[in-house]
Amino acid sequence: MVDCCCMQLKVKKLHPNAKMPSFAHATDAGLDLYAVAETTVPAHGRVLVPTGLAMAIPDGYVGLVWDKSGISFKVGLKVIGGVADAGYRGEIFVALLNTTGTEYTFAAGDKVAQMLLQKVTHPAIVEVDSLEETARGHGSFGSTGA
Repeated sequence: MVDCCCMQLKVKKLHPNAKMPSFAHATDAGLDLYAVAETTVPAHGRVLVPTGLAMAIPDGYVGLVWDKSGISFKVGLKVIGGVADAGYRGEIFVALLNTTGTEYTFAAGDKVAQMLLQKVTHPAIVEVDSLEETARGHGSFGSTGA
């Protein structure tokens, strides 16, 4: 495994107590994101959790914010939204939805979500009159048996 790569993720602290994103393990895909301040997610409610960080995501990449599986499964909090485009330079917030009837509070410094940096492509958009047929066709939700 290579310890260093040619891509850099520039991160600016907007708050002195902000915690830099980090990989918990060398082989993890997602960078852990942390709450910069105590934040309560109300029962069945939504909230933006501030990280106190801004990032310069490299051109050709996107930062996708995803659930921490433990928080999602054990606590019932789900990330909603979660796209940080390369041109965005504002604070990174984590939008969370509480699927339970119990409020949940993050302390400052708690992990709240993870961000994956992924390559993006910008295809030419072409309007057509028809699309080629496939085996799946128009099959939608549940069409594969699940």
